[in-house]
Amino acid sequence: MMITTHTRRIGFTKQWQNFVLGFQHLLAMYSGDVLVPLLIGQYLHFSTLQMTYLVSIDIFMCGVATLLQLKRTPVTGIGLPVVLGCAVQAVTPLESIGSKLGITYMYGAIIAAGIFVFLIAGFFAKLKRFFPPVVTGSLITIIGFTLVPVGFQDLGGGSATAHSFGDPANLLIGFLTIAIILLFNAFGRGFIKSIAILLGILIASLFAGTMGFISLKPVSEAAWFHTPQLFFFGVPRFNLSAMITMMMVSLTTMIESTGVFFALSDITGRQLTSKDLERGYRAEGIAAVLGGLFNTFPYSTFSENVGVLKMSGVKTRRPVYYAAFLLLLLGLLPKVGALATIIPSPVLGGAMIVMFGMVGVQGVQILHKVDFTNNANLLTASVSIGLGLGVTMYPHIFQHLPTEFQIILDNGIVVTSVSAVLLNLLFNHRWAQAAK
Repeated sequence: MMITTHTRRIGFTKQWQNFVLGFQHLLAMYSGDVLVPLLIGQYLHFSTLQMTYLVSIDIFMCGVATLLQLKRTPVTGIGLPVVLGCAVQAVTPLESIGSKLGITYMYGAIIAAGIFVFLIAGFFAKLKRFFPPVVTGSLITIIGFTLVPVGFQDLGGGSATAHSFGDPANLLIGFLTIAIILLFNAFGRGFIKSIAILLGILIASLFAGTMGFISLKPVSEAAWFHTPQLFFFGVPRFNLSAMITMMMVSLTTMIESTGVFFALSDITGRQLTSKDLERGYRAEGIAAVLGGLFNTFPYSTFSENVGVLKMSGVKTRRPVYYAAFLLLLLGLLPKVGALATIIPSPVLGGAMIVMFGMVGVQGVQILHKVDFTNNANLLTASVSIGLGLGVTMYPHIFQHLPTEFQIILDNGIVVTSVSAVLLNLLFNHRWAQAAK
């Protein structure tokens, strides 16, 4: 009897730890995800009611999309500890489609893009042979390091053009967040060490609250309960140009997801097959179709959570299942979900710098396995990473090209990926091998 009680206590403790780790995953992706509906809703002049629905259903669908990816089935699910959220690359194209054609055409384009991803998943997965370590290492490095400036922008206050950007109070809170995370990693043990990011966010937020950085207004204004509704903004309509645009955007998200999949593969030690990738792409395609039907967005794998996984050292899917169910719950309870939106930008910025830096170094670790005495590998990695960083800093360098090209070329991750694949083929003479 004593053994049974002890076993149950250990089991309960383990589940509680997984819950807390899942909550850490949720906080890492929450702000970045909520930002997408806020940007699109504001641009399209949504009412308060419409904005409330958009944010709530988006959070709910993030949970659905994550579950689709976590659970392996014969058709869908890569089965890695991944969290899915809104594809930020889709913001500008969706704003353009919504403002010029109407929001129903925006959702029709999302559905078409989801079907497109589902159909080409098998073909795209066969491109795995074009992603040796020199390519995946370059891609993962750029995923991390191109996102670090986003963290710095939040650390400075959120808007680089604001008069208060870089205010000493913002810097204090942001660097305090980093310091707390580092201290828990240096002196923490076991479970406490694995939730260093969560503790950093919570403690720094409490400190920021004493400085007047937190307002509970979003919580008081949010509804208590909200259910998902099919076609809330209207039945989707279809326009060829809009559909092609979103299909091109979906290609960029598939490339980015590929980099995240390989990063997680390296962390967990699980080798990915073409079938694994195919199921992963299909899950994202179905998630996009559901996004269009419920009037939300296309969804892709969030790179933020790779850093959380690396930092915590917990490589199982159990915490992410908790994160997914928490997303479903928060999507149904907007007032509770709004609590996560009051975390100050400098706090999130500090945490993101740590997480994105970890992702970048993960890519460097993969590149460490590459033979750089071979000048071909050296040129492939250096030119590809250089192009990705350059495009990230100056995306408007392609402003005079057609919009279709800008959608692809203003994404540093996509540029690095395409460059690395082509240069690797060119220098290492892989054409004949790829054709076999």
